[in-house]
Amino acid sequence: MIGDRAAGHGHPCFIVAEIGINHNGDLELARRLIDAAADAGCDAVKFQKRTVEVVYTPEELARPRENPFGPTNGDLKRGLEFGEAGYREVDAHCRERGLLWFASCWDEGSVDFMERFDPPCYKIASASLTDERLLRHHRKTGRPLILSTGMSTMDEIRRAVEILGLENLVLLHCTSTYPSQPEELNLRTIETLRREFGCPVGYSGHEVGLQTTLAAVALGACVVERHITLDRAMWGSDQAASVEPHGFARLVRDIRVIERAMGDGVKRVYDSELPIRDKLRRVDFDGGVQ
Repeated sequence: MIGDRAAGHGHPCFIVAEIGINHNGDLELARRLIDAAADAGCDAVKFQKRTVEVVYTPEELARPRENPFGPTNGDLKRGLEFGEAGYREVDAHCRERGLLWFASCWDEGSVDFMERFDPPCYKIASASLTDERLLRHHRKTGRPLILSTGMSTMDEIRRAVEILGLENLVLLHCTSTYPSQPEELNLRTIETLRREFGCPVGYSGHEVGLQTTLAAVALGACVVERHITLDRAMWGSDQAASVEPHGFARLVRDIRVIERAMGDGVKRVYDSELPIRDKLRRVDFDGGVQ
């Protein structure tokens, strides 16, 4: 369970709209993205949380980088972070719209910060998969964990799973390029991860378009995460690899159709087929004429 939603194989796909940093540090934009996700029929939205001085070196923060918040990379990173007051507004708006929300935390202090909001789960980003201290800190919360596996070898994934354990763990197959090219998505890895670990496996996509995400669901992805944006041409590093509101609504709609179409694998003749069989089938195997 993730909050009040069942998540895992045999349950409806748990669909996450990743807002991440696409809010550009603007709470009104964050609210509009939450609304777009809710209108599309998503189960949850996800943000990112960093303690900037912990995640980045002083040299990286001081690096010149023109941006709306100032002349340095540090200005940018700090400008994209919401504090407690901001996340209180996020929390209230998500509750109003009936959405779960949670975050990818990039350091232990950010996990502690998010704990005050009682999140239904945590997402561990691909970049953090080899951060053993951070993995263990997440596990101490006792909450369900979603682990992205982009830019990681199978041995690294095995080690991360060994540290986290399989209880309340979902793995997400992922390719960590923005945007990802179709030939590098390797969607059959969803099946590989499921065979090896036996836990729920989903898909975090950064490609352009929806077709390959739908293919991931057909291959068994029980959680789907895509970035959401109001406009792919907006300023921001993740916007171009994101899905606009009308596209997200189509994605959710088509995932639900695929779920209905997958069935249980038991071959049967449906009542709706019987009139067609009577009309078109001329001979039975016993030689009788229809």
